[in-house]
Amino acid sequence: MNPLIGITCGQEQEGYSVTRYYSEAIQRAGGIPVLLPVTGEQILIEAYANKLDGLLLTGGDDLDPVLFGEEPLRGLGPVDPDRDHFELELCKLLLVNGKPVLGICRGMQVLNVACGGTIYQDLVRQLPESLEHRQRAPKNRVSHQVVLDSSSLLRGVLKTSALRVNSFHHQAVKDLGQGLKAVAKASDGVIEGVEKETGFVLGVQWHPERLWQDYEEQGRLFAAFVKAALRIKKESCS
Repeated sequence: MNPLIGITCGQEQEGYSVTRYYSEAIQRAGGIPVLLPVTGEQILIEAYANKLDGLLLTGGDDLDPVLFGEEPLRGLGPVDPDRDHFELELCKLLLVNGKPVLGICRGMQVLNVACGGTIYQDLVRQLPESLEHRQRAPKNRVSHQVVLDSSSLLRGVLKTSALRVNSFHHQAVKDLGQGLKAVAKASDGVIEGVEKETGFVLGVQWHPERLWQDYEEQGRLFAAFVKAALRIKKESCS
């Protein structure tokens, strides 16, 4: 009775793209990964939301600032309005249905915008004193430290008060969305983790899918996510 976990994809000219590390992490944790191609068909988005037991929002390109009421600033990278729409609509439906959502990097930003929040379009220009959040080390190596809120679900899952993480982003959560709280921060104040007070709704700015094989605490994040999805699946079948 393994839970069905939807994994969002990016788009290329003639196909879809997502690294294998997300599905490997979900499989290892006991979930069934399903890759979700971008669609603008609302009936399909609703069908995904109904069938999935959990949603993993993956990393990727920048979010279109029109989504949070801003003009594009210098430093904004490539955007994909079709992917933005798909992920935001799907995320909102999962939240309404009370199903688990895990957002990774861009995925955390999607979660925040879905809840009405905003993001920094480019940390280098908007927070020039921030740390280097685009590390030069390999993706399976850690970079800067993150401190976790003592009462957070995230700290309970990771079982630590602070840890070093990898970092490959130039955007970040600015104003928190409704119902979200910041539960992890870097030393420069950049938000590295968000969550809702109820259910399993988490976002992390780093990439645990590239770390879980070498860092035990990162694997616990996927295990907790899949466990929450399994609980939802059992409830829907009872």
